[in-house]
This record gives sequence, C-alpha cells and structure tokens, in this order.
Amino acid sequence: MLPLLLFLIFLVPLTPFMKKYLFLSLILWLSIAAVAQDSLRIKLDSLLRDPMFETSQVGLMVYDLTADSALYTYNHRQLMRPASTMKLVTAITALDQLGCRYQYETRIYYDGIIVDSTLTGNLYCVGGFDPTLTSDDVAMLADCVRRLGVDSIRGLLVADRTMKEAQDYGEGWCWDDENPLLTSLTVGRKNIFLTLFAEEIARLGINLERVRLDEGRRPVSARLLASCKHPITLVLERMMKMSDNFHAESMFYQTAASANKGVARAADARNITKRLINKIGLKADNYKIADGSGLSLYNYVSPELLTMLLRYAWRQRDIRDVLLESLPIAGIDGTLKDRMRGASTKGNVRAKTGTLTGISSLAGYCPAANGHSLCFAIINQGVMRNQIGRNFQDRVCRALCEE
Repeated sequence: MLPLLLFLIFLVPLTPFMKKYLFLSLILWLSIAAVAQDSLRIKLDSLLRDPMFETSQVGLMVYDLTADSALYTYNHRQLMRPASTMKLVTAITALDQLGCRYQYETRIYYDGIIVDSTLTGNLYCVGGFDPTLTSDDVAMLADCVRRLGVDSIRGLLVADRTMKEAQDYGEGWCWDDENPLLTSLTVGRKNIFLTLFAEEIARLGINLERVRLDEGRRPVSARLLASCKHPITLVLERMMKMSDNFHAESMFYQTAASANKGVARAADARNITKRLINKIGLKADNYKIADGSGLSLYNYVSPELLTMLLRYAWRQRDIRDVLLESLPIAGIDGTLKDRMRGASTKGNVRAKTGTLTGISSLAGYCPAANGHSLCFAIINQGVMRNQIGRNFQDRVCRALCEE
C-alpha cells in the first residue's frame, strides 16, 4: 500500500485534487499503521512483564516482511543457544547453496572383469549421506547388479563412506545423549547397508563366491553401475516437521560437500554458512556455528540472525516456497500439531521449534490481521520447564496474528 501511494503521489501526473486526496490517504494509512504498531508494542511489552522473566531470559524480534521493517525487538542481538531453530540456519543455507532441486545420491560402482557371467572384481557402495535411504532402495540397487548379466561374484563388497570426514558426532554434543551416528551410508540410520545389499544380491540368485564385506574407497577406474537419488525436499520435510537431527546433519554435510574439497567437513559447512550471514548484512564473526541440527552446546546465534535469514528466504521465491512447505503448521502437523489451536493461529503460524535443557525457541512466519506477512524469532533461555517457554511463544504468536 505505502509504495503504491508514494508512486502515485510523486511519479504519476495527477490533478491537484487527486494529489491532495492521495496525500490525505497516505496520512490516514500511516496513522492507522502507527496505531496498530503501538497496540502490538503494548501487548508484547505486557507479555514481557511476566514473572517468568525474574528467573529466565528471552530474545525476541518481529519483522514486517510486507513493509520491510522491524516491528518489535527485545534483546534481539543477544547471543543465545538456538536449539533446533538452528535447523532454519542449516536449511536456508543449504537451499541457497545447493538449490531447491538438489538431489542426494547413493551410487554403486564395479571393477574387474566379467567372464562367463562371473564378475571377478569388487562392488563399491558409495554413500552420499542420504538419510531417507530405505531397504527398497537397496533392493533396487541390487537388481541393477543382476541386470549387469552376472550370476556369480568373486571379490569384495566395499562400503565407501569417505564422502564425509570420519567424525561420528557433532562438535559440542553431549556424550550422554542418544545422538545419531554421523556416517554417510546407512539404512534407517543403522550401519546395515552392506549386509542388506549382500542379502538382496543373494536373494536374486547371484552366487557370492569367496565374497567378504569390507570398508574402503572406490578406485577412480571403477565403473558406475547404478545410483539412487532422492530430492532435498524429502530430507527437508522430516528435518523440519519432526525436527530430525540426523536429517539436519546430513544437510549440513551436503552443504560442506559443495565446497568440492574431496571430503565434506563440518568446517566447510560453517564457512559457507558464514558467507551467507555476511551476505544478508550481518557479521558472521559475531556468531558461533557448530553443527547443523542445534544439538551442540557451542552454537550461539541471535533472534536477529534467525529473523534476517527468514527475511532473506522470503525474498527468494523458490526458497520461500520450499521452506514454507516444510515448516510445522500450528495446530495441524509436525512439532506444532498440538500447539496454537486457536482460530487466529491454527493453520497460520508456520515455524520451527527448538528444545534443549533450559532452552525453548520458536522461529518462523505468520500473517498479521492487516494482511501483512511477518517473520519472527523467539529464544527463551534459562527455562527449567520448557512448557513455560512454549506458552510464552504461543502468546506472542497470538498477539501477532490478532493484531
């Protein structure tokens, strides 16, 4: 509305009467917007007077995407642990770096020679850190071996997990948590790909003569036999809706692999994330990026960083569409299925939740009552019962949607 009025007043030839009419409309529009913003400020100020903040802290930022201006800030530059809202940083960085049509790939190679339907050589199963890989995918890859025209194999079945660095856990993860093992060739997050692959080959009637399972790296001379691909959107959906840490770390390492250094390293993913932070106008050195899931106790970001990344994603149409589709929807699905079921928020708030001991966070998008689109980030810190933080976040979202 504001850009249109300014355009008409100053750039379009109009009669004095029409200019006066539009100028008065502009004054009225600005007055209504100011009243609405004052009303929101009063509501949020009231929420921040809750007794919970005698023993805990909060950082909060609300941004009007339609007007392209900050609506409300409180401790928005304080460095805090984001918990699983860190997955927003990972997702937006990956979509920006890799593209929304990027595909994860698991490949099968072979070497040696085939004589009388016998392969004297090795099969190499090269992991691409695809967390969505299933037993059906393994069966499909095994069938490609049958279609090679062999009924017997003499050699090794080799698991090549060298896509990423040999680091099983993320930096700053708690040793006593049930953390996912970060390896690049799994089925159902278990290190069973090679065993399942061998069983499927045998089930197809292929004789595994003197075959043993091994770990290693495929030689450059090996020939590609088959591949299995899954879109990044499939990984993103579970990563965001269900806050899946394994999926998030796989995306973190996919971003790292785009640095083309041979082996994907967490340090490469951090550097790419920092480049995006600088690109959106903030200083990357002010933050600590440790992992992709938010499990790490070493992550330190701010509500401002999360909000500005959400703003950046909103302004990239392809990223916006994919990200919005993946986020939990209040009262509908994912980690927000049982939250914000009221008329103003249900189906309207799309946001990523975050929970660690003492940390509760929420960041995402919602519409305002005036039709504007908003993004926001809330990090509650020092809350010993996370439900207290969630209740506060839900009240903030109601205030935003009812405004």
